[in-house]
Amino acid sequence: MLRQLFNACFDITFRPFHPSDGQAALLVYIAGLADTDKINNELFRPDTPEQWKGLFTDIHLSSVASSDVTQSMQEAVERLLQGQTALFVEGRSDCIFLDLKAKNGRSIQEPAFEQTIRGPRDSFTEQIEVNVILIRKRIQSTRLKLESITVGSISKTRLIIVYLEGIVEGKVLSQVKERIGRIHTDAILESGYIEELIEDVSFTPFPQIQMTERPDIVAANLLEGKVVLLTDGTPNALIVPMTFWATFQSAEDYYERFIFASLMRWTRLILFAISLYLPSLFVAITTFHSQLMPTNFLFSLTSAREGVPFPSVIEALLMEFMFEGLREAGIRLPKATGSAVSIVGALVIGQAAVQAGIVSAPMVIVVSVTGIASFAIPRYNMSIAFRILRFPMLLLSGMFGLYGVAMGTIGLLVHLARLESFGVPYLSPVSPLRPQGLNDVFVRPPRSKNKRFSSRYASVQEEDRR
Repeated sequence: MLRQLFNACFDITFRPFHPSDGQAALLVYIAGLADTDKINNELFRPDTPEQWKGLFTDIHLSSVASSDVTQSMQEAVERLLQGQTALFVEGRSDCIFLDLKAKNGRSIQEPAFEQTIRGPRDSFTEQIEVNVILIRKRIQSTRLKLESITVGSISKTRLIIVYLEGIVEGKVLSQVKERIGRIHTDAILESGYIEELIEDVSFTPFPQIQMTERPDIVAANLLEGKVVLLTDGTPNALIVPMTFWATFQSAEDYYERFIFASLMRWTRLILFAISLYLPSLFVAITTFHSQLMPTNFLFSLTSAREGVPFPSVIEALLMEFMFEGLREAGIRLPKATGSAVSIVGALVIGQAAVQAGIVSAPMVIVVSVTGIASFAIPRYNMSIAFRILRFPMLLLSGMFGLYGVAMGTIGLLVHLARLESFGVPYLSPVSPLRPQGLNDVFVRPPRSKNKRFSSRYASVQEEDRR
């Protein structure tokens, strides 16, 4: 039967053998998914034939690997595809499965996108078992719960819901389970598939689910009562719910002294405003509101723009497009040459464009400062949202001046106020205002003033004492 199911699969291995008690057996596994070295060293050792006596009657394989028994052919096929090893014994109607999965995959390395000066240096990998271990090392409590779900009718991707019992918000957890239960798709190849299928609003540039590759960030959010989703085959964990203010919080904020952390958080807020508004304000003022500039600065700017054939808005859109192109090219090129090509390309193109009179030097400075400011945002997916919004803000400023910037800002605030992430307002705790939740939004309070991650933890401790 198994040979018929896997007739076209060249990597299925069938190994018949005859133990010393006379029973014939067949070992079936998939090369590459199963640990062939352990199979050869533990199950087929010629020096210990006596280990097989009584093996098939007692099903005692704990010295080799954890084992299980099934009588379903469909379940047997699914377990083989997961990397387990099947043992069929003559005279038995069931199948013994040994957990001998191969440990293939990337080793634990430093985070690629969320690097810090101070703090842990480990990050998640593509192996979901390793990711669970990294979380358990940080939260050694029986309250840590893990629920495994299989999604994807073809890919059979394993998804684990992680939360802290008694601290997690019950409404959020029930919504997570409900939305995951509604997923009906052929394959889940990365956590981004899950993110799009369970988020509240699809037509928005703002992410409603936080993505991270750092186990310490996952542990901190679990202690705050949030829910974490781990997807097999990807190093990116998903955290729900997410608020807008989590964009400006870095893991390093909680490892450095609170004065420095608060200063850096305000620096990120200012750089966020620069990355979104600086090109638009420059275009609006130079095109419609030149009277707002000092006279000397206006003369300097006018002389720099002399000979430029395009209006300011076209000039800004052209430079922004070229900057985004250089950034995308730097990502796609090999790591050794990507950064060098981006830097050299920006210098050469910018200098040549200014000398040729296509763009002005002030516009190059504005676009460069805007690009640098966008790199200061800790969340990569949120920085993408600001990069997208920069273009409509430029168009509004080019058509209506500062009135267009004001209209764009009002529309942006209305959109953000209407967003929710699993029932939690996106601008919470600022809108709707919750004063008790503002202690870790704009500044990071001293550790002595904020000893607990979650206010729910106190009530949980009181219940445990009772």
